[in-house]
Amino acid sequence: MSSPEEVSPLGIYKEGMPWNPVEKVIMERRSVRRFKKEPLPDNLIRRILEAARFAPSTGNGQPWKFIVVKNPEIIAEMERDAARITKFFMFFYGYTMFKGLRRILSKWMANFSVMRLYSNEFCAPPFFAMTQAAEDQTVYFQGAPVVIIILQDKRGVSNPSIDVGIAGEHIVLAAHSLGVGTCWLGFARLLTYYPKWRKKFGLGKYPYRFGNCICLGYPAYKADKEVPREVQIVEWHEGGMKDAPRYERQGE
Repeated sequence: MSSPEEVSPLGIYKEGMPWNPVEKVIMERRSVRRFKKEPLPDNLIRRILEAARFAPSTGNGQPWKFIVVKNPEIIAEMERDAARITKFFMFFYGYTMFKGLRRILSKWMANFSVMRLYSNEFCAPPFFAMTQAAEDQTVYFQGAPVVIIILQDKRGVSNPSIDVGIAGEHIVLAAHSLGVGTCWLGFARLLTYYPKWRKKFGLGKYPYRFGNCICLGYPAYKADKEVPREVQIVEWHEGGMKDAPRYERQGE
């Protein structure tokens, strides 16, 4: 919609105007999966976390806790343990890695048990990523110099997981606006299977449980750009209760 030089002022709308700075950050932010080894200054991390602290939440409950991990050795150990538990799971369910009867049995177990019980976590994209990790073809934490773990407070009002997601979105958008790349990492949940990580980060200590995880660092490549998105069918109700809605294809 707009060239890199064109940015509209905040607080106004004119037909056909270029993106304003907030819209530009939203539209151009991409996930980064390779980072420079250069560390992030603590004050830069604090500034990003401040944006998360101001995220809206139901009843202003702020049901989150932020944990910053900067030590390369700790992150490397987190990576190793996440890979180990992945290989354990894929030993039983990684049918794409096997042949013959074992492939048939593993596929049956994956499709008719695990994927049905945990459809969100074992659908095609994460299953493929876990297969790659089990074969040492990819890494979870992307070599990031900083990992932020977001814990979810069980005492949160209504649906605290949504509030945690909003806080995480504030992190990635604020980071992008400051030249920092990010990547959401739900696979950090694998660490909850290890007592040492539950103790280290208080993952199972009331009232907190694992919410999500975000990797941060200076991007090792240029990722910022607008990319095509799926067209969405939006339902507009503009008439009375008995009037049919109008449908519009958002994104065309």
